[in-house]
Amino acid sequence: MSIFTLNNRGISLVEVIIAIFLVTIGIFAVLSLQPSAWRTVGKSDYMGRAAGILQKELETRESCIMNPCNSVATGTVTSTVLVSGQGAAVAGDATYTVTTTVTSTGTNVWNVTVNVQWADQIRHNYRDITESIVVTRQEGFRFPAGCTTTVGNCPL
Repeated sequence: MSIFTLNNRGISLVEVIIAIFLVTIGIFAVLSLQPSAWRTVGKSDYMGRAAGILQKELETRESCIMNPCNSVATGTVTSTVLVSGQGAAVAGDATYTVTTTVTSTGTNVWNVTVNVQWADQIRHNYRDITESIVVTRQEGFRFPAGCTTTVGNCPL
């Protein structure tokens, strides 16, 4: 015979209540994180769209300036971009304000700065991102081939 006696009675009611209590606390902890997760997803969506708009604007200006066949206008221009792509804002549309500044920093050298701004729907203030790029003329980007005078322009 063994000196250890086995307890085969199973789980008591107190143990079951403690287990239910712990599971309930865990579920409430996970549920309390949900609103902040939704806010974070919303912020990252706006930031991602703004980054895409910013990158497109920088690349458009860069490709135009790099072509020696284009004249380059300097100055600042502000435009509005609607995420829907429609001519007018639709319900739930996100609106971004894009400010592009082109300055000449020397012979055939330009600095392009783009700022994208949007309204933060949660805190009721504005958020923005800014990026700059230095652009020079590149003979490899001459188009149409063999142009000797300005055939196009890089509108501001």
